[in-house]
Amino acid sequence: MNIEQYILQHKRLFAVLIDPEKTATDDSLKLRTEAADLVFIGGSTANRSMTEHLVQRLKDITDKPLVLFPGNPSQLSSRADALLFLSLLTTRNAEHLIGQQIAAAKSIQAAHIETIPMGYILIDGGRVSSVERVSGSSPLPQTDLETIVSTAIAGCLLGKRLIYLEAGSGAAVPVRQEVIQAVRSAINVPLIVGGGICTPEQMNQAYIAGADIVVIGNHLEKHPEQARLF
Repeated sequence: MNIEQYILQHKRLFAVLIDPEKTATDDSLKLRTEAADLVFIGGSTANRSMTEHLVQRLKDITDKPLVLFPGNPSQLSSRADALLFLSLLTTRNAEHLIGQQIAAAKSIQAAHIETIPMGYILIDGGRVSSVERVSGSSPLPQTDLETIVSTAIAGCLLGKRLIYLEAGSGAAVPVRQEVIQAVRSAINVPLIVGGGICTPEQMNQAYIAGADIVVIGNHLEKHPEQARLF
């Protein structure tokens, strides 16, 4: 399956994010993946061995597309269906704009995995996120629509084929509807929204505002039985 084409052809996709570094039972993984359209795999500090192990477990549990969402260059598995090749557009640290991408490039090429360039935009979710801690970059205030929209447009002009608005794992507040609407009206590539989404109502609000994919991770780690509600 070509994952990019799948995303382009569908609307209102639900992606569950699973961190290779966090312990989960097979029952928990089944509950979370059964309800999802896509399974994103990644975390801030997981390594390749953890990633490979989780991909293998998920291959035995689900037939849903497995998409790597790496937090560092070592989070790679050739058995996944695709990889989101992300650049953190809200940082001024070259390491997260291009440095880690260079470090991972040969390994990704050798893995022969579908690779989708993605612009990753960190939005203030009311708490310090793991992305903020690891990257040392500050999130954009949700009130600064002009900078958020300009950043998303810049990502598209740089050739990113997906844009991700991220409020951060365990965010106190998700990305607001007006932010999603403003970005959606300015770009012509699929828009992913994640961070702080804990209810079907919040998910639906993101879809109504223009999200093509909504990602839920932290909430379903704690409450996997609720995945069927989304």
